[in-house]
Amino acid sequence: MTSANAHLLNLSGTESAGLALIADDELSNRFILKALLKKMGYAVVQAEDGVQAVERFTETHPDIIFMDIMMPVMDGFEATARIKKLCGNAFIPIIFLTAMTDEKALARCIEVGGDDFLTKPFNHTLLKSKIRAIERIRDLHREVSKLLGMQQREEEIAEKIFSGAVISDNVIPEKFASLMRPAAVFSGDVLLTAHAPNGDLNVLLGDFTGHGLSAALGALPVSETFRAMTGKGFSVDQILNEINRKLHTLLPTGMFMAAQFARVNHTMDVMTICCCGMPDILITSHDGTEIKCRIPSTSLPLGILPDADYLSAIANISCDLGDRVLMASDGVTEARSPTGEYFGQQRLETALFQKCHDQNHIACIRNALDEFCRDAPQDDDISLIEVPFLPDVLATFESEQQASTKSVDLEFVADTQINTLEFAITLNGPRLLRIDPVPLLINQIQELEDLKEQRRIIFTILSELYINALDHGVLKLDSALKAQHDGFSKYFEERENRLQNLTSGAIKIVIQSRLYSIGGEISIRVEDSGPGFDYKSYKPAAQKNGLIPSGRGMMLIKELCKSVAYSDPGNKVEAVYTWSDD
Repeated sequence: MTSANAHLLNLSGTESAGLALIADDELSNRFILKALLKKMGYAVVQAEDGVQAVERFTETHPDIIFMDIMMPVMDGFEATARIKKLCGNAFIPIIFLTAMTDEKALARCIEVGGDDFLTKPFNHTLLKSKIRAIERIRDLHREVSKLLGMQQREEEIAEKIFSGAVISDNVIPEKFASLMRPAAVFSGDVLLTAHAPNGDLNVLLGDFTGHGLSAALGALPVSETFRAMTGKGFSVDQILNEINRKLHTLLPTGMFMAAQFARVNHTMDVMTICCCGMPDILITSHDGTEIKCRIPSTSLPLGILPDADYLSAIANISCDLGDRVLMASDGVTEARSPTGEYFGQQRLETALFQKCHDQNHIACIRNALDEFCRDAPQDDDISLIEVPFLPDVLATFESEQQASTKSVDLEFVADTQINTLEFAITLNGPRLLRIDPVPLLINQIQELEDLKEQRRIIFTILSELYINALDHGVLKLDSALKAQHDGFSKYFEERENRLQNLTSGAIKIVIQSRLYSIGGEISIRVEDSGPGFDYKSYKPAAQKNGLIPSGRGMMLIKELCKSVAYSDPGNKVEAVYTWSDD
């Protein structure tokens, strides 16, 4: 019987206060207490011993229980312990009524699950007061349980939406080893992965202040901005700058997102890294025996300052095939043991190189965390990801490229030409530092021509042509610098220095698009203000054989395009890419 049906036992005609269970082996005690409870509006069921009390509870599900201690078959202590176990999360108050005055016995009443006690012979006024007080507690518990149930249902719905909007669009998750342990239903940590049009892989690990739903809400604008700008080919600093601007606008004061960002270059020679208010990013050697590089935080988290510029915080690290990048939130190093000790950076790095029966680094760290924390409560979200520096992480893009974007020779008939479009952009001096024209031009072409799979190839061609003109034409950088020890890091450091001090120089880009009934053609002409080079004597064999780390971009362009032609004095180049709709 439930409290909803308790009125069936209430013969007094008063409004029912619920159903009460009286467990006492003395008939007179039950009679007196029953009369009092009926006056208070309760319907009553009775039990003569502890076993009957448990049975009546199971059958009727009372709203309140009055329990004697000394009863035959099973005493009140045992009966109460069993009933409380059957209650689960529901709060069914139990008041002990006993003639015992021993302090230990009374203390045990509470230990086994009793909520109050009253010694016999009891004062009716005092008993009524205790009942009213415990009713208030019961009603509050029911209201809280109801609200908690509603919250949990809403969180389940929100979590499903969150997963669909934020997590499900991540690319190639099977290529990464990761560990994500939220401290609540929602995690304040967010892991995002996406491919750029040229095949670069972007990975963002963010850590919002706090955890739970309020922290997770910030992941929605972050994921939207990250994927949109990655898909359009924007640089790492441009993506971080825009996320920072949005978070500063949207988040309340005191809330921000620390972040780690890694970009795997499609040429598989360099990793672009940025750490903003998070633990060090670690790059381990391909054989897993050492930490090759440690990238500390060099800037504030995102969302604190409205006009922060993350360009200076970016590091370009030369990597070898098989190297691995470990990214971790501070929930790992700040995980606590049962004694309150922190896991710490030293334990993380020690666990990194432990032998774990051929398991990956993440599994080793997870094992060490579990052994260290044991059953201690988790205070913060724990997130770990290991990104391998391998062509596998770019396989999705490369397979699509090989399947559908090969340049083809088409014999176009003059009267089949249905549309021609031409536009140009010229960047001078300091604008070359502030503006990356490639995403702007690609998006313009996309809007006007509705490119499909060709978009990625055209992005790659335009990117390589522009970077070549900027680095070697305007900035006059020598690719031989890359062949030195830490050559890529030195190359990009020198590149940044020259860009910051750039006061002259120019690059002009002209794009002409022609659509035909069976395909299309795009011509890209790039001219820089540099002195040019002796393209007639240029021999790409060394680059193709991997003897020097340069020239590979131009080799790729020649493979993709119908034609690539230089003009004197070597600072002008035109690449023509064609495709068929068949």
